[in-house]
Amino acid sequence: MSWKPPLASADRLRAKLDDEFETVARPQGLRRTSDARREQDEPASDPQGAWRRSSEERAAGRGRRAAAEAAQGPEGSEGAEAGKPARKGPSLKMRAVGYLSRREHARGELARKLAAHAEDPSEVEAVLDALEKEGWLSNERFAQGLVHRRASRQGTARIVQELRQHGVDDNQVAELRDQLRATEYDRALEVWKKRFHARPEDRAAYAKQARFLASRGFAHDVIRRILGEGDED
Repeated sequence: MSWKPPLASADRLRAKLDDEFETVARPQGLRRTSDARREQDEPASDPQGAWRRSSEERAAGRGRRAAAEAAQGPEGSEGAEAGKPARKGPSLKMRAVGYLSRREHARGELARKLAAHAEDPSEVEAVLDALEKEGWLSNERFAQGLVHRRASRQGTARIVQELRQHGVDDNQVAELRDQLRATEYDRALEVWKKRFHARPEDRAAYAKQARFLASRGFAHDVIRRILGEGDED
């Protein structure tokens, strides 16, 4: 006669086996779904990614601020006025020194060149005053240089006219005119020799040579001395 466990003990054994079977046989997909739902509900912890996003946001903010400042223009800068663009290129004084380093200029001539780069005429006058004080600018030196360049090719009248056009002082012009008149004949004779070499033989030749010397600014009495009295007034 075989032994059988009591009924209550058999029921408890089956229940225990069923629980163990469910634990072993639970689908892995359900566990993964459960884990994914839990990870979705919990905030992700990625300090490196968060730092990267924060750095990018700060850079974007700086870019927006720089663009806004560029559109508005500089604020609070000394001497800046609303609605006026900042001056570009060299200063007025640097431009003036550049002109003067190439050749001498009269004050009026240099003022006209600088006026195109100045917002206020008073700025030009201040720069010219400073240049005269420092020895960069001199009307007297300009006048002497102009006479030296022109004297071998032009007469007194032509040179005096150019000096006055550049605004050279009348007293200085008068002094230079007297110096030029003292050498007028010799200078005119050299110019005539380079062009004609021989005195005119008829009225047409005389008129041609006289017109040439007169166009160079030489005085009529000097022209008559060089060409002879001729038959014309």
